[in-house]
Amino acid sequence: MIHHKRFYLILNSALLVMVTFVLAPMTASAQKGVKGNVDSAQRPLYSDYKGVALGMSAEEIRAKLGKPEMAADDQDYYIISQTETAQIVYDVAHKAKAISVDFVDGIGAPDYKLVVGPDVQAAPDGSMHKIVFYENLGFWVSYNRSAGAVSMVTITIQKMK
Repeated sequence: MIHHKRFYLILNSALLVMVTFVLAPMTASAQKGVKGNVDSAQRPLYSDYKGVALGMSAEEIRAKLGKPEMAADDQDYYIISQTETAQIVYDVAHKAKAISVDFVDGIGAPDYKLVVGPDVQAAPDGSMHKIVFYENLGFWVSYNRSAGAVSMVTITIQKMK
């Protein structure tokens, strides 16, 4: 039974990451200029995960996080714990261009205010999301919390180009 739960956790995490990377550019272009979502002057609240930052090489990241559960030239997938997974996506030079971390039921996730600041868009079902663009630094950070019996918090840091 545990293996089935782990498989579904991995599958769910992978699907969330794929949706984030596919929909985020559309969301980015739709939300540019919306007050509170573009922060070109302030230092980012959240710009790395466990010391792993955009632009780091795969070797540097693996030295920090250890051996990934699944590794490829273009991405690494880590199972940090039963409730936390991380995916690092690399560009053609094998430098991190996106970092996405999932927290099952929000366990271990930082408070959204520490990631994207206040004023998160919350829905009546308990889901919430916010994306902040740091155009002067060339990346964005998003915080997404799904609704449901078992929620998922996904924090993504991604280069804009």
